[in-house]
Amino acid sequence: MPAPFATDPVTHEVTNQVPPLVDYNAYTQDAVLVAALDREGGGWATGEARALGATVGSAAVQEAARLANRHTPELRTHDRTGHRIDFVEYHPAYHELMRHAFGAGVHSFAWTHDRTGSHVARAALSYLWNQAENGTACPTGMNYSAIPLLAKTPSVAREWIPALNATHYDPRPIPITQKTAATIGMTLTEKQGGSDLRANATRAQALGRAEPGEPYEISGHKWFCSAPMCDAFYTLAYTDKGPTCFLVPRSLPDGQRNRFFIQRLKDKLGNRSNASSEVEFNRTFAWALCEEGRGIAAAIEMIHLTRLDFAIGSAGLMRQALTQALHHTAHRRAFQRALADQPLMRNVLADLAIESEGHTVLAFRLARACDAARRGDAEAALFERIATPVAKYWACKRAAPFVHEALECHGGNGFVEEHVMPRLYREAPLNGIWEGSGNIVVLDVLRAIRRNPPALAALFADIGRARGNDRRLDAIADRLEADLRNTADIETRGRSLVERLALALQGALLVQHAPHAVADAFCASRLDGYGGHAFGTLPSGLDLSAIVERARVAAA
Repeated sequence: MPAPFATDPVTHEVTNQVPPLVDYNAYTQDAVLVAALDREGGGWATGEARALGATVGSAAVQEAARLANRHTPELRTHDRTGHRIDFVEYHPAYHELMRHAFGAGVHSFAWTHDRTGSHVARAALSYLWNQAENGTACPTGMNYSAIPLLAKTPSVAREWIPALNATHYDPRPIPITQKTAATIGMTLTEKQGGSDLRANATRAQALGRAEPGEPYEISGHKWFCSAPMCDAFYTLAYTDKGPTCFLVPRSLPDGQRNRFFIQRLKDKLGNRSNASSEVEFNRTFAWALCEEGRGIAAAIEMIHLTRLDFAIGSAGLMRQALTQALHHTAHRRAFQRALADQPLMRNVLADLAIESEGHTVLAFRLARACDAARRGDAEAALFERIATPVAKYWACKRAAPFVHEALECHGGNGFVEEHVMPRLYREAPLNGIWEGSGNIVVLDVLRAIRRNPPALAALFADIGRARGNDRRLDAIADRLEADLRNTADIETRGRSLVERLALALQGALLVQHAPHAVADAFCASRLDGYGGHAFGTLPSGLDLSAIVERARVAAA
């Protein structure tokens, strides 16, 4: 029998492994974000963005994000004695993340700061938080988008809006009168209809007067209800006059549990820290939030703000994927050089960087339009009506291939669950499905073009501010105007039109506000037809090193 080793054998020395990217500031070390926040009118919130940037980059929050997604929510329909409780149990890390997000005002900053640029400032907070953890970005985004509709029903808003805007997160399933803050969810779709909300079958009956703010009973089901431990939910149900929007509280006004029954949790591809469920209503108490039959119209602004948040969130997700790729390739060496110094890898990184910057500048331009529209600017309202679904469509469409390319920069290390990249990859498709998948959003853009021609004119006016700065941008704008005048088979061409509208908007912003190296590369590869179908196909003659260095965070 061989003698045991006196000490453990050393088989090799660990070298050329990339250190974790931790304890950096995701705001101050992002030149594109810093410039966008200031340019679009939210520079007064630099302090809040800097503080959240440090939180997002911290090792503690990164670990909480890992744990919250590793230990997914569990449904407990009954307690140990058989009483129905409909309780979803989250890992403590999820609640830690929610406390950070609420404490920073990711959910409410736009509504609690009555000054110009508040929606821009809130966009920066959402952009940053989506780099930390995307599951908790769902309830923060729903809180943000819920306020305008709720405000139209003062009898309900009086109690709920202060609780929804509060920053001391409180997960307890108790009446909001006893809580330090409240959360709100949305549950609109049903199994037979999906995005076709007019196919819904859930019914509502007035308990007294059939008016906004009055109580109703709802019976039916909802196929997707995310964050089912929220304190209230927006939902749609039919009355005799048509679909109507309601607020369903988790607790009744007398403190008792409402008849809100969670059937099961979805086993989702991604967004795993955030529970998504199927629910049933059975004579469930609710308040009407609009006139009967006006539910879909009432929900439009809520959906519009959610789509804005998805454009911002997808841009933030891409920024995080880019940050990880830049960090890895700066530290990993092959063939006697850092990966980032290899010409082909430099092309990939530069291509990712200009893609990320294009989505970021457009998201923040939209946030400024959103802010101005809510302060009475009619031109801004026209612009955001069409530009928001355009940006939502394109950012969400690009997120998945973007994150895939960033993951590939890591090689096999990026495919291992201990790394953040698999989680980002699973998150990437989701925003493209929520609040209307690609075709639904494209149809919304075409509907806005047809019904509201001044909205399209406002969009082209925004592109026109860059006219004369780049011939390639001028050419795509001219072609687009001609193609949109031709309404034959326009629905078949819809995706192509919306994609090019997004690229023209991004190009116009980059030509005006980005360094020449970035704008030139964007126009050459996105507007002039020279780019390939994969990332890393930028044409020669561009300043790739300048583009990469602009995107790199200092910690990398």
